[in-house]
Amino acid sequence: MPEFIDAHGIAIVYDVHPAQGTPRGVVQLAHGVGEHAGRYSDLIAALTAAGFAVYADDHRGHGRTGLKQHSEDPSRLGRLGKGGLPATVDAVWQFTELIRAENPDLPLILLGHSWGSFLAQMLVNDHAEAYDALVLSGSALRWPGSLNSGDLNAPWKHKDATGTEWLSTDAAVGQAFLDDPLTTSTPLLKLFGPIDAARLMGKPKRNLGRDIPTLLMVGRDDTVGGPVSVHKLADAYRTRSGFTDVTTFVYPDMRHEIFNEVDRARVFADLLAWLDARFPARD
Repeated sequence: MPEFIDAHGIAIVYDVHPAQGTPRGVVQLAHGVGEHAGRYSDLIAALTAAGFAVYADDHRGHGRTGLKQHSEDPSRLGRLGKGGLPATVDAVWQFTELIRAENPDLPLILLGHSWGSFLAQMLVNDHAEAYDALVLSGSALRWPGSLNSGDLNAPWKHKDATGTEWLSTDAAVGQAFLDDPLTTSTPLLKLFGPIDAARLMGKPKRNLGRDIPTLLMVGRDDTVGGPVSVHKLADAYRTRSGFTDVTTFVYPDMRHEIFNEVDRARVFADLLAWLDARFPARD
């Protein structure tokens, strides 16, 4: 279980999943709030089978990193610790540098889900030169009115609700989240506090000077941002950042975690087809 030490002395735990056959690219996977990289095993398997190596860390305060950081106290999972959100973003950037150093000749695709997609947006704003493609799922334009700060499970309120219905139409996914010792259902605002929550706000930077192929994937019934917010994000990347290759996929009858949906095979196929067109397999 490899790890690196961030600027505040926190050990960041990560995994490396080698590509099958000749690698044609590397994917840096950034998970969402309250979860960890281990919840992406099906996505990772699809990517590695298609020739992409995958590097996935458990962010500060989260998963295995969080347990070590918080002296094995699971009640503190999700809390970012010293340095807060800026230190968390810096640690994910440090991970990018590690990946680049180990794979200098391969294209690097940054793939972020939910909060991980917000971290990815921040990294692209500050380090556009480092990434060869950007894939965001369960994302949103990080702006008031476009990002839901309320109850994400509100549409599924009923007496037998578990509180995780917003994640997926597959009830087993929500139950697995609740049963997972490395996850927390504590809302983001309570975990991060108002200052770090406010630091999540921002827009794609103007005139980034690099044209990064970008794929935005969202379930139609995603309550974090949903299709309207994601279309605004796509427009911002085109008009503000100058990106010319921006694709948006909206999935009917899917919720927030499209990679954990019942029909996730279709989502994986769309992702791989998009990657195929930009990073062909190597002999």
